[in-house]
Amino acid sequence: MSLFIYHIYMNNIKNICVYCASSAQISPVYIKAAELLGQIMAQKSIGLINGAGKMGLMKHISDTVLAYGGTVTGIIPHFMVKQNWHHTGLTQLIETETMHERKSLMAKMSDAIIALPGGCGTMEELLEIITWKQLGLYAHPIVILNTNDFYTPLIGMLKKAIDEHFMRPEHKKLWIVATTPKEAIEQCCTLSPWNKNICKFAHL
Repeated sequence: MSLFIYHIYMNNIKNICVYCASSAQISPVYIKAAELLGQIMAQKSIGLINGAGKMGLMKHISDTVLAYGGTVTGIIPHFMVKQNWHHTGLTQLIETETMHERKSLMAKMSDAIIALPGGCGTMEELLEIITWKQLGLYAHPIVILNTNDFYTPLIGMLKKAIDEHFMRPEHKKLWIVATTPKEAIEQCCTLSPWNKNICKFAHL
């Protein structure tokens, strides 16, 4: 029997960690998708875990979840709080000592990950959590929300890594791509947990 079992069933999703941009200069198309994702999460009573930023997509999705009666837990290092980069109206604000502690806690508290468009920080978070899943350190769904084809080049790069044997073909199931917020939530709620025995196949 394959180790990579992906039958459809309903996950008990209580909290989703959303990686996304803090830039305030982005196109409204990305803001609209983030707000719709936040609305759906709140309506389904799914808590939001994010990096507690007060600008960009982080602000928009947090504000939307709160506006629709949902909860937001923001996790942010002390040095960012000192710079006044944090959202002050969240349900819960958790301060950490380091970026590494922040990312670890975000993963630990989540039942799934959704990556919205973002810069180096967002993409670094996404690739790190994919690596953790490959090593058997994270078993939950990882969904790339490919709004406006933003992630198409990165998805192509991951495919190239598989095609050229830097990753196994099975590793393409580490993540799944969604094109709408509704689809992203549905994927989080229906994908089977990843078999942690995958770590046996981390090396080619």
